[in-house]
Amino acid sequence: MIKRSRLFGNKTRVTFCLPVGEPAGAVSVVGTFNDWEPGRHELVPRRDGTRTVSVTLSPGHYSFRYLASDGIWLDDDQAGSELRV
Repeated sequence: MIKRSRLFGNKTRVTFCLPVGEPAGAVSVVGTFNDWEPGRHELVPRRDGTRTVSVTLSPGHYSFRYLASDGIWLDDDQAGSELRV
């Protein structure tokens, strides 16, 4: 799941969210906004049973995927692997 929140100026906070344990282990969101660097935006467990990370982005078109600790690549169920902000 992806949530967007408009910030001041032309920035948008994008929150990436996955259920806890699916997939197991650490998961990062990687994409064109962070040079596909694993670990830079790692999802953090929350009290509601999800894992999230927020990234502030300028308007544009971004490609992204989730990368699990076992080298497993995943797409977002709703957005696939593309994001427009």
